[in-house]
Amino acid sequence: MNRYEALRRSEPEWFRNDPGGIEILRDPALVRRARREVTEAQRGASEGWIAALWARLRARVRPVPAGVVSATRYVWYLRDPVRFPDGRLGLYDRLLPPPDSSPGVVVLPLLGPQGKVVLIEHYRHATRSRHWEVVRGFGDPGATGEENVARELREEIGATPTRVTALGTVHPDTGLLAQRVELYAAFVDGVGELETGEAIGRAVVVPVREAEAMVADGAITDGFTIAALYRARLAGLWGPDGHV
Repeated sequence: MNRYEALRRSEPEWFRNDPGGIEILRDPALVRRARREVTEAQRGASEGWIAALWARLRARVRPVPAGVVSATRYVWYLRDPVRFPDGRLGLYDRLLPPPDSSPGVVVLPLLGPQGKVVLIEHYRHATRSRHWEVVRGFGDPGATGEENVARELREEIGATPTRVTALGTVHPDTGLLAQRVELYAAFVDGVGELETGEAIGRAVVVPVREAEAMVADGAITDGFTIAALYRARLAGLWGPDGHV
């Protein structure tokens, strides 16, 4: 827990307790109790009093770990000891961006006078499948949103933005992820070499209406891409005919 305690001191906003919310525990005795209760709940499903006794013993000797589970340059995985509003104690997992990072960006690339949408077919490890997506990536430490937009466009589709419009922010999964991601639309000068090292297979350029139809019929399921298309329409980037 030492790394966790150091993080709590350096990033107090990550551990803020608000009235009526889920309280992050600080008292060592309560933290130990929360870990034991979770351990017993996970191992107490075995039948028989011997198995139940063994589960309680294991809970005291080797409780489920809490604190910083792992930390990489892209994401920190925390397991917080908490008290829920109904009084229950437990552990709650969450993923956060590294402390010095800037927000990630999602970029809707638009090409040509009609602002056609550039979509890339991206193989994603998490789902083990291919998805039609717009450009996106993590933010570099200290970089502005526009700098991250230009870098991601260059890296993923070999393009340079000629005009960038901010579309607001989204929280992709408030139940697990603390990341705040910035949405942008960017007119680009073309589509160049694709980043095959990130498993981008191909790129297509489609009219706005076709991109929205791909959302409607389930060909596009990526939440970031759907959010970017919807925010662009709400921002008035194109009219009812789908033209800029």
